[in-house]
Parts: sequence; structure tokens; C-alpha cells
Amino acid sequence: MVVFPFCKINLGLSVLSKRADGFHDLETCFYPVPWTDVLEIILSDRFTFTTSGNDIPGDPQDNLCVKAYHLLKKDFHLGPVNMHLHKIIPSGAGLGGGSSDAAHVLQMLNTIFSLNISQSKLMDYAAMLGSDCAFFINDKPMIGTSRGEVLRKIDFSLNKFLVIVKPDINVSTRDAFSGITPRPVDISVSDVILNHHLNEWKGLLSNAFEETVFRKYPSLASVKKRLYDLGAAYASMTGSGSSLFGIFETETDILEEFPDALHWSGFVN
Repeated sequence: MVVFPFCKINLGLSVLSKRADGFHDLETCFYPVPWTDVLEIILSDRFTFTTSGNDIPGDPQDNLCVKAYHLLKKDFHLGPVNMHLHKIIPSGAGLGGGSSDAAHVLQMLNTIFSLNISQSKLMDYAAMLGSDCAFFINDKPMIGTSRGEVLRKIDFSLNKFLVIVKPDINVSTRDAFSGITPRPVDISVSDVILNHHLNEWKGLLSNAFEETVFRKYPSLASVKKRLYDLGAAYASMTGSGSSLFGIFETETDILEEFPDALHWSGFVN
């Protein structure tokens, strides 16, 4: 069985308060993007996990795909499988590629072993793996609150041309949160997206991580500025990582402007 786990961008990201459990309460809009990895799972006589494509940092046995398999194995009888991940979505980019891979492992195992786990229960399992994993059980825009695992579907479509630029910089979630100052906001992410035109977003919709991340990596701020200079209606860092995106009204060939970066571009619904 082969699937193509998609990534996401964050349309706005507010970090509102520090929680007693050490996490943060936030609000964001997760938006699916068809920049995908390739994931294959087949039945086998022993469990294996292999990778190809882009480098994946860390011990392979700590990969979220492996953790997803063992998470379900605690509650269900799972036979051994060969799992192969061809990595295309860059790591450390704020695009949620690893979370998406793990969520798709849960879905695939549910199908392969006929576990009959409901979608809502799959989302519960996914939330155990990471704050944004539950989003990837679906492929629709969602408002994320609490740690990001409390999700609400919204009736919203971009229908615009999207450019994602990933410079050769990795920003870990830990480092991004270490410099964050939680604060309430005057207008919610969902209010901006649902009630304001795209051309108004620049002054209303922000990513709370940009202040500290841009201070440490000024070149990322330069990429955002360049996206605006090239005509983006809205540009932002996505998540807590080092990718930036620009939303354009029409197809725009600007990737040559960033020759040393990884890119994705295309129309999104």
C-alpha cells in the first residue's frame, strides 16, 4: 500500500499562554498543501523501517512512523510490516511532514489490518504522537487550538497560487518556543481568515514565532520581504520552522529568486 502524505502551512499562529503542563495554548489555521512524501507499507515476516530521499535527523527507531506503529500495536494485534518512507518534504521546516507521515501510518495500518478504528479515534491516537498530528488525519483546513490538537473545520478555501521557500536553515520546535513570549491577541486567527479579505491579512494575521526566529536568522526575514516585493498578497513563516510562503493572486514564476532554497509552488484549493 502506497500513500502520499501531504504537508501544511499555518495561516497565522498565535501563542496565547503558557500551560501548567509545560505546553502552550495557541490558535492557528492548518491549511493542507500537496507537497508530499511517499510512504509504503507491506506485510512482512519482520518489522523494518527504511528511508530514502532527504536526510531525516535522529535515530530511525525514534521516527514518528515507528512510534505510530508501536502505539497501535499496544491496543491491537498487528503483524510485522515493511515500512519505507521516501522523504521529500524538508525536515525542520514548519511544514509538519513528520507528523503527516505518522498520521498516514495510523490510517494505513487501520486499513491493512481491518482495525475499524473511527476517524475521531484515529485523531485521538494521532494527538498522542504530536500536537499537529491529528490535523493530518483529514485534508481540510482546520482551526487548531489548545496545543494544536483541538480541531475545528472551517468553510474556507484559498483558491490562490502558493509559493513555499525553504532556505538551508533548520529551526527546531524547542528553539522556537524557547524565545517565545505568550500574549493575548486583539483579533483571532479565525476572525481574520473568515471575515477579512486576503489583501487585509498583512496587517492583521501574524506568526508569533517570527519575532524571535527572525532575530536569530535575519535571512529568513529577508525572504519574507522579498516575497512581498515580488507581489505576494500575504507572506509568512509557517509553523515554528524555517519555511516561508507567499500567497499570490496569479501564477508567479519566482523560484529563481531563491536558487539555494528548496521550493514548492502550485495552486491550492
